[in-house]
Amino acid sequence: MTRALVVFESMYGNTEAIARAIADGLATGVPVDVVEVGAAPSTPGDDVDLLVVGGPTHAFGMTRASTRRDAATKAEGALVSRGPGVREWLAALPARPGLRAAAFDTRVGHPRVPGSAARAIRRRLRRGGAIAVDGPHSFYVEGTDGPLSPGELERARAWGTALAAAAAVPAGGGS
Repeated sequence: MTRALVVFESMYGNTEAIARAIADGLATGVPVDVVEVGAAPSTPGDDVDLLVVGGPTHAFGMTRASTRRDAATKAEGALVSRGPGVREWLAALPARPGLRAAAFDTRVGHPRVPGSAARAIRRRLRRGGAIAVDGPHSFYVEGTDGPLSPGELERARAWGTALAAAAAVPAGGGS
């Protein structure tokens, strides 16, 4: 594997913290770059073999312009992601069959809220020909604006390490 790219959207900083923890785990096995969606390349480079994409779950799925505006009204400070989100980035992303990919989200854990941005992200990636190296993962926050639930950063690091190992297996599971 040449390189992994983690692209995240974050309103209050919780999803960014998870993305960085995932990248820490990935870095145990592969070089990795982490970028906020507004700074993400319109096309991942040919040296990117694993694309990991995540964002917060809003209104049962990926954010939309209206849910981002609503988040901005509730923020005590500036939002981390202030422009278009993962939904728009994925819609413009050219197909790249065979690219290995994984998806994650952050969401309120208690009470369990239905819907998942990670599942929607994974579907979009697969429509573009990506090969999922693992199922969608959710990481939990205590309330709409956080903080992260205890143990979530450690869980994200462990998942990143597992992704690096899974992505190291040749396509088709070769030996």
